[in-house]
Amino acid sequence: MSTVDERLRRWRLVLGGDAAESTGVSLGGRDAAMDGALSALYGNGKKGEGKKGGGRGGDRSAGLGASAPSMARWLGDIRAYFPSSVVQVMQRDAIERIGLSALLLEPEMLEAVEADVHLVGTLLSLNKAMPETTRETARAVVRKVVDELEKRLAARTRTTVTGALDRSARITRPRHRDIDWDRTVRANLKNYLPEYGTVVPERLIGYGHAARSVKKDVILCIDQSGSMAASVVYASVFGAVLASMRSISTRLVVFDTAVVDLTEQLDDPVDVLFGTQLGGGTDINRALAYCQSQITRPTDTVVVLISDLYEGGIRDDMLKRVAAMKASGTQFVTLLALSDEGAPAYDHAHAEALAALGAPAFACTPDLFPDVMAAAIERRPLPIPDRAVDQ
Repeated sequence: MSTVDERLRRWRLVLGGDAAESTGVSLGGRDAAMDGALSALYGNGKKGEGKKGGGRGGDRSAGLGASAPSMARWLGDIRAYFPSSVVQVMQRDAIERIGLSALLLEPEMLEAVEADVHLVGTLLSLNKAMPETTRETARAVVRKVVDELEKRLAARTRTTVTGALDRSARITRPRHRDIDWDRTVRANLKNYLPEYGTVVPERLIGYGHAARSVKKDVILCIDQSGSMAASVVYASVFGAVLASMRSISTRLVVFDTAVVDLTEQLDDPVDVLFGTQLGGGTDINRALAYCQSQITRPTDTVVVLISDLYEGGIRDDMLKRVAAMKASGTQFVTLLALSDEGAPAYDHAHAEALAALGAPAFACTPDLFPDVMAAAIERRPLPIPDRAVDQ
């Protein structure tokens, strides 16, 4: 197939039937099946209904209706015809356009979907309406996504954060087994004796015993409003990873207008996720009041607020609490999101007010989060991305 023919074929798939007649391309075989799968989702029929001849180009139709068998077949088709990344986008669109979320309450439907962070968020939002027959299947889907995220993120998180703890615990009069020889040599290069080919270590630099006792307290304070679904998933995984490190005491708090401490469930992030309740209002001030009450070692504590900052509580009190925590020596980090999508909609006025207090608000990807935690532990400037807001 020539380059021109391939381009026309792609345009035909994008535009649909009547709207693409000028391309002169007819579809058959696999292309026709792909076009049908696209028609079922992106046709111009009413939400959840088919409409013959009324799709994007005239013969497209949103023909899945509310039929679970039809939806299951469609889910199988898109997994056969499109790459995983495209399948996930189409599933998200199906949740919005043709009522897939209601059908996700059926175990058979859950087994047919492509699991990702956004699907987990949808399942968590349906948690309270989920029948018991579906719950175990839903947990299996969530478990699969959580396990994949842990494989991707856990090792680097532990390595990065452990390194930061060790560096922050360095001592200058170490015992022999605690000497950091690399830093000691570099610190004493001026004492190099060429005739002996050696360095005289006038100043020894060593590690403290970060691995033998709790050196830092970390409090993850997570907004569980509906828009923060992906952030809740990632934060729960990171919370479990941090909780597995003996040198860190980790607390995980979720909130809407109420505050729930899920620290006891941190050994299993799936339990954490099913303990959340996505949706509802937001009272950041109440959540921070609880977190503040849990701080016993301010200078050894890092508080991470993950929220879009739409405050339904008392704004001035919220800011006063942040100022008080920082004044006591607590490291305070504000993340507008913890996800791959970048900055969400957020309250700009509150972000600017926090930045003025020395707690700049920015969106953070999961891959950047270990570096953010390391910087907070070492009390270094945070690695705020170039695209970040309210720096």
